[in-house]
Amino acid sequence: MDNISSNLLKRCVNEFSKLPGIGKKTALRLSIHLLKQKPEYAEALGNSIIDMKKNIKFCKKCHNIAEGELCDICANPKRKHNQICIVENIQDVLFIENTLQYSGTYHILNGVISPMEGVSPTDLNIETLVERVKSGEIDELILALPTTIEGDTTNFYLYKKLAPYINKVTTIARGVAVGDEIEYIDEVTLGRSIINRIPYQNA
Repeated sequence: MDNISSNLLKRCVNEFSKLPGIGKKTALRLSIHLLKQKPEYAEALGNSIIDMKKNIKFCKKCHNIAEGELCDICANPKRKHNQICIVENIQDVLFIENTLQYSGTYHILNGVISPMEGVSPTDLNIETLVERVKSGEIDELILALPTTIEGDTTNFYLYKKLAPYINKVTTIARGVAVGDEIEYIDEVTLGRSIINRIPYQNA
């Protein structure tokens, strides 16, 4: 894309290409699309990104997106606050919520343990999870991490770390294929795997 004559267009392409899954060709296509729209369209898009970045916070309890100290789920008195579903990222919360099969709370690790990528337990939101479990208010932990080597490694680490403080640790049923990321599982399969979860040590 070095042959782009306009430096302004080149800058836009470079910024788009920094997004995950966006290559230079897609970035150029998006940039040209924006260029063809009315100015209000680009302004609305830009303002929405700026507003999101400035005003969205992260829940102090579970690390989900929030507009206050707590996310809507943690602040909802109708949720089962004695139950925590542990997930890798924010997207996983959205996918599980779409199944309408879970009414507890969540804890977002913001990744999984991966020595190959330099991700250690200290890089994840694990200590805040330990604090929640140590409070004595949690009756069940549900491990809903990817069925990958990294996900299984993280499951094992969490189980060993948290087992002294809680009796019931379950994992989503293995109807989910090995190697699957939560976001690529259809909602029916994911919902059933939540309902039919099994004790972790027997997984």
